[in-house]
Amino acid sequence: MEVENKTLLNDFILIGFLEGRVVCIILMVAIYTMIIIWNFTVFGIIQVDSHLQTPMYFFLSCLSLLDICFSTVTLPAMLANAITGNRRISFHRCFTQLYFFVGFGGSESFLLAAMAYDRYVAICNPLRYHVVVNKRFCSGLVAGCWVCGLLNAVFHTLMTMKLTFCEDHHIHHFFCDVLPMLEAACSDIQSSQVWLHVFAVFLGMSPFLIVMNSYTRIISTILKICSSLGREKVFSTCSSHLIVVTIFYITGFINYNGPSSGDSFIIVRVLSILYSILSPLLNPVIYCLRNKEVKKALEKAIKKHRTEHSLV
Repeated sequence: MEVENKTLLNDFILIGFLEGRVVCIILMVAIYTMIIIWNFTVFGIIQVDSHLQTPMYFFLSCLSLLDICFSTVTLPAMLANAITGNRRISFHRCFTQLYFFVGFGGSESFLLAAMAYDRYVAICNPLRYHVVVNKRFCSGLVAGCWVCGLLNAVFHTLMTMKLTFCEDHHIHHFFCDVLPMLEAACSDIQSSQVWLHVFAVFLGMSPFLIVMNSYTRIISTILKICSSLGREKVFSTCSSHLIVVTIFYITGFINYNGPSSGDSFIIVRVLSILYSILSPLLNPVIYCLRNKEVKKALEKAIKKHRTEHSLV
């Protein structure tokens, strides 16, 4: 009991950014700025343009909002640690960060699967699309993604909070995540590791399989398109989507199923950065800013803003 009370009263110490701190600061500022600007731009354009009020863009606006939340959980705290050199984080802040990181990451995993299903119905069953993917269905699906992700985070957070941590309280990572915190624990973590792997397989790989199944059927349908120009256009879109989605799922899977210690754990730390930063950075570019309808809506909004500004 005394050891547990002592753990509650002490801070954790994050081990990271040992070298090249200035470079890390510049990169983090640039990346976080781009994530916020790009995702807010996409979210704002979709909300104000009447031509983008469709299920596909509704999912994309939700993805942009989720990416903003996902990156904000870790990047500002990492930036503050790098600038001040203070690696300490309180017990409650650490577990709050862990909860939201796991929660938003899990929600995005489910949302990407929902988006893939939406594209599958739109391309493979276009006549039934507006019947199946209606407003109520979309809202329920997005709400379900958020609930599943946050419930998964509750389980992992409570499971990790029950552990007893070593006296130095060192976490060999840039932020608080499940696997590094299991490594920092002094109590038996075997059951925690088993549950972590089980949840990673069922809640991580299941959405990935839905995505792959949806895109397999989409590609099969595309091959039946007579126009080579049509095939090339849709293939280009699908391939870029698949690359980003695959990076997200694979890095996330390794992040929660990789080695818990040793030199190879460095790879897991790098992949966790890719998992939490690369998707929020690339999603608005791949899904929206390359899209002709979004480009047209953005140009329209800029012209309107310039006109109003010139009148003033």
